[in-house]
Amino acid sequence: MATLNQRLDSLPFTRKHSRLLAGSGLGWALDAMDVGLISFIMAALAAHWGLSATEISWLGSIGFVGMALGATLGGLLADRLGRRQVFALTLLVYGLATGASALSTSLAMLLVFRFIVGLGLGAELPVASTLVSEFSPARIRGRTVVILEAFWAVGWLLAAIIGATVVAGGEQGWRWALALGLVPALYAAVIRWGLPESVRFLQGKGKQQEAERIVKEFEASPALFASRGAAKPQQQTRPAAASLEEGRQSLFSPAYRRRTLALWTIWFCINFAYYGAFIWIPSLLLSSGFSLVQSFTFTLVMTCAQLPGYAASAWLVEVWGRRRTLAVFLFGSAASAVFYGLADSEPLIITAGCLLSFFNLGAWGALYALTPELYPTAVRASGAGAAMGFGRIASILAPLAVPPLVAAGGIYLLFILFALVFCLAAAASFALPEKRGVSLAA
Repeated sequence: MATLNQRLDSLPFTRKHSRLLAGSGLGWALDAMDVGLISFIMAALAAHWGLSATEISWLGSIGFVGMALGATLGGLLADRLGRRQVFALTLLVYGLATGASALSTSLAMLLVFRFIVGLGLGAELPVASTLVSEFSPARIRGRTVVILEAFWAVGWLLAAIIGATVVAGGEQGWRWALALGLVPALYAAVIRWGLPESVRFLQGKGKQQEAERIVKEFEASPALFASRGAAKPQQQTRPAAASLEEGRQSLFSPAYRRRTLALWTIWFCINFAYYGAFIWIPSLLLSSGFSLVQSFTFTLVMTCAQLPGYAASAWLVEVWGRRRTLAVFLFGSAASAVFYGLADSEPLIITAGCLLSFFNLGAWGALYALTPELYPTAVRASGAGAAMGFGRIASILAPLAVPPLVAAGGIYLLFILFALVFCLAAAASFALPEKRGVSLAA
């Protein structure tokens, strides 16, 4: 008789799957909107408040301090309290804090609120990707998680639109932009009551009847796409007790040490290069002589290239596999970073920025698809959260490192460094196991 996990793995993509993906994805998009907005607010406050480069750097970094702590804490809580509960709580925390930050009257006050925002935001991302991964059929699990990650581009695009219209609209525009962050607080109620709890989590807690009920709901849901005769997922031959015991091992035990070190390296590198570039691009354009409106408009155009990057990654993770797709997009990001550093005209800057968006966000999609697959259920969210939390250290350092790097060697030196970091991440990806089409470990 098939287990509950095998029954989930063998399902087609149903209406219940689409609701789970849309519900989680909307929260993901709201997260991205908040992170993206700070890059435009940094540029605006530099002009309106006369902030120094150091002060702007801290405004860009402080949220990632909270995200580093939140990612680790969120993963631990999700493995103990449940994915859905923590997801709703994190949306509530960062939504309220974002709305409150619109009332800031000083840089210090704004920094405090941005730290709290980071706590909620950092905790939400590993929880959402774990929840979607645990419900997705094995045949299309990677593609489904990349589509979830693609909601990040939607949110960043919304941030770019708000930046180019609301933030650039006047001296108080940044306040109105942050006030929109209250939306996630309202959405938290929908998340809490509208999404199912992870079946794998429920089984680990001995809640077999509730897990059975949820699986039956997914089995009864109408299929949206045909199965196309995919092979059945691999059978789990180990007894459940052995799997749970394995899950209690440290992430640095012999069974997981190699993948953990490689995964943490990739998360650190991709965070450093991505946030170092995209948090600062509007401000770098402004300092290069472009107007506030021009800087925000250029960034909006570059952001549009994120969506096709995700689309390509979503297709390739099930054709090439996660590891190969990740490596190719990381090498593409490195080449694009060199191109951006050399660009010296408006058309070249926009083209290079679009290529960097395409490859970088495609790499993010593949990484999010792979990360939850590397650990068993008992430590899946913790493992993902720890990797993301370690990566957030780089997102703290990157915005602080940009001003001295630009002062030392200009934009060219900065983006050459980003290219080298992308190459290191690509090399580390070959140390990870390939999990395409493999059933998640119990």
